Amino acid sequence: MTEKPAAGKGAAEKPKSEYRGQIHKLQKDLMTRWYQRLEESALTGNPKSVSLLISGACVELLESFDVVPIYPEVNALQLAIRHESLEPILYAEQMGYASDNCAYVKADVGAMMLRVTPTGTKMPTPALALCNFVGCNVYTKWFEHLSEFQQTPLYMLDTPFMRTDSPRKEDVAYIVQQLHEIVKILEQITGKKFDIDRFRHAVQCSRQVEEMWSRIKRLAQNVPAPFDAYFDAITLMGPLYTYRANPKGVEFFEVALRELQEKVDRKEGVYDQERFRVVIEGPPPYPYFRSFRDMLSSWKAVSVASTYSTVGGLWEFGFRHDAENPFEAVALHMLEQNLCNRNMLQRYEQIRRYVEEWKADGLIIHFVKSCRLFSAGQGDMRDYFTRTLGIPTLYLESDIEDPRYFGEAQIKNRVDAYFEALGHAQATGAAVAHASSQAAGPSAQNLRVID
Repeated sequence: MTEKPAAGKGAAEKPKSEYRGQIHKLQKDLMTRWYQRLEESALTGNPKSVSLLISGACVELLESFDVVPIYPEVNALQLAIRHESLEPILYAEQMGYASDNCAYVKADVGAMMLRVTPTGTKMPTPALALCNFVGCNVYTKWFEHLSEFQQTPLYMLDTPFMRTDSPRKEDVAYIVQQLHEIVKILEQITGKKFDIDRFRHAVQCSRQVEEMWSRIKRLAQNVPAPFDAYFDAITLMGPLYTYRANPKGVEFFEVALRELQEKVDRKEGVYDQERFRVVIEGPPPYPYFRSFRDMLSSWKAVSVASTYSTVGGLWEFGFRHDAENPFEAVALHMLEQNLCNRNMLQRYEQIRRYVEEWKADGLIIHFVKSCRLFSAGQGDMRDYFTRTLGIPTLYLESDIEDPRYFGEAQIKNRVDAYFEALGHAQATGAAVAHASSQAAGPSAQNLRVID
């Protein structure tokens, strides 16, 4: 991994692998079907739909009632990646939302008011706004607003913070009690009696998906990595959230694991030659998703692990749903295996393990302007990894949803400076800090490396 591309600043190399095989087609089919089910719900009222959040989602409970989940975050994400998020954001700001409010919220609320949907299909009015609160207090206000604007019932599923290294029995029991309350609400909404066997089956499907998803993520420990665990992982995360508790999700991940394992067996990576391996902290800048990827691909840099790919669960570190204790399993997932419900020291440990176990050369932190949950404390995080652990760290700032906060030329300059310094250090064995001071220039003022 020492061959240096010509300056690294020319036209970006398009990655060889972006799931253009069976994985990509199946993902597209599943997500299309998900939006079709939502349109069926909008037009006929059947199936029933419920809004909830990705982090710590109790989708297994919805699956047992054949309720289709609505994820406002996914809708906002789809708008951004299609370059359609700015108009809804501006509309929401005209309604009174502040410029520093969560851009996901503004895009979702603005699109709802403008009757804009990511795919052009109709979106239903949910039978229930289920706010599975998981660490971000913005969620509570977001779902209060959705409930008011859509005139739909609201249930706040309160998940305590992880205050100890291991979940407290009292906290698990507290969540289980709320899950039983939701069962009664879903019975009223759907007119169906709760079936514990269907619930167990949904939990078992989740367990199978989690096992395969974890094995897929650990395939990136191979050199070269068969896929990019930040950019390409988005392809896998859609089915993970919408079909985790469904046999279709199991089928999808069986195919995904098989195809990616075959790539490992062929020693096929994302590029013809993998040069840099990085861990990425924070969500992507979705309005400039392709541009950001191209900045890294021009240096043949692959993300081998990312914190964003764990917003739905930290399964690669061992947790699995247990069909023998389904309510407790869902509660534990919401409480313990939830990135957004973990403290900064736990996040530090997660990233440290990624760097060491996935054999990464450095860390990239993407600060999201409108997401305080992810971004608060990232400055201290940067200092910890550079000064305490000696890991070369790049710090970038933009937004997950709002295209106004992505300075493409400035960010590219910093990315180029970082990899130029990293490449020089690899080639010479010099300290990264010394290399960066020579190669980065004044544009690298936010490139924090070891002094």
